[in-house]
Amino acid sequence: MKSKPFRLAPRKVDLDKAIALHRGGRLDDAKRIYEQILAADPEHASAWHFLGVLQHQTGHSEVAAAYVAKAIELDPSYADACNNLGNIYRETDHYDEALRAYEQAVAIAPDHADAWNNIGVIRSGGGEYAEAEKAYARAIEINPAHAAAWQNRGTLAARINMFEAAIAPFRRAIELRPDDTVAYNGLSRALYRAGRIDEAVSVYKEWLLVDPDNAVARHMLAASTGAEAPQRASDNYVRQTFDAFAGSFEQVLDRIGYRAPALIAEFLDRIAPVNEASLVIADAGCGTGLCADFLRRRAQRLVGVDLSAGMLAKARARKAYDELIESELAGWLAGRSQEFDLIVSADTLCYFGALEQALAGAAGALRPGGRVVFTVERAADDVSEYHLDATGRYSHAENYVRSVLASSGLDEIAIEHVVLRRERGQEVQGLLASARRRTTT
Repeated sequence: MKSKPFRLAPRKVDLDKAIALHRGGRLDDAKRIYEQILAADPEHASAWHFLGVLQHQTGHSEVAAAYVAKAIELDPSYADACNNLGNIYRETDHYDEALRAYEQAVAIAPDHADAWNNIGVIRSGGGEYAEAEKAYARAIEINPAHAAAWQNRGTLAARINMFEAAIAPFRRAIELRPDDTVAYNGLSRALYRAGRIDEAVSVYKEWLLVDPDNAVARHMLAASTGAEAPQRASDNYVRQTFDAFAGSFEQVLDRIGYRAPALIAEFLDRIAPVNEASLVIADAGCGTGLCADFLRRRAQRLVGVDLSAGMLAKARARKAYDELIESELAGWLAGRSQEFDLIVSADTLCYFGALEQALAGAAGALRPGGRVVFTVERAADDVSEYHLDATGRYSHAENYVRSVLASSGLDEIAIEHVVLRRERGQEVQGLLASARRRTTT
């Protein structure tokens, strides 16, 4: 009889050492030990699990899912592995598979607070708000100090416009994790949306004590108080705001009746109906690509530019752009010379107060006869050129927009009064502006 090869069983200390290295960021060393454990014992469920988590962290998510699934196959009672399999699926946008994995985790371990919290995240993302609230409540019932569940509960309440109900969960999350900038952001925004501006200001100040260099807190404090308002939102503010916003961006805009891309599309249909895809177009501040469809029909070449990597990842998934560029908009435009027939910017210049640099850059980037079309929020009066509002966005006076367009060497200036969306039950007034680069004579 042929004997099986002898394998030395791995010691528990080996796994503990690998996990310690893993948590300490020494991933190559941890990976080597996990693989040594599996070479000695191919049925070591924990080694498969942790090696799978490591593979996901290093960008090998398909392999990771297979490894963690192998751990669950070897140990069907492994609730933590089910939860982490759900995390891998969720972070790779496989939401149905993620939900099944999380539900398997709580079927195995009904008191698995992390898995209940993750079920809430999936249910909320799918618009199942009542089920999401039940899941967060269950996580908190199991573990009253579950900061993420409190924070997510606040986010859910804010998402369905229950801003007063969002305040207490965000405050509890901050009590549990005093350095949690996401909870500070959520709390301050909930207070603002509830009309409690003075309290929001206090939260921004408290936030800055915890994180003095936080760009979001600094910008929003200036927006709420009017003190030391910058000429434009900082790059870090834009990145942090929109990277965090990318996952729910389009759902949120749907709820507030966001119309800027549709307004620009209707304007282009009026002045330049689609005959052929012949234009070189820049989508300036492209976000997730909400303008891509109507621009693509006109474009021989379509370039999207945005400062947020998170937004660009969503735009990339549309497969509508010839090129996507991560860059600050005004500086990028200043580096282009007569490249574009059309530059479109939907609700991006509302993060600029002074428009001179951005619009001069757009004028220089247009070919003669080329056109720029954009939206901004409309100031309540023409007394000031622009104003940083408590929303963190700038509103602009119509006379100022006209003046900057003209001084940038543009003509055929047209400005329409429009409604951009609804906020706090009110219509947000905007300007839809268009101008053409003068042709040479």
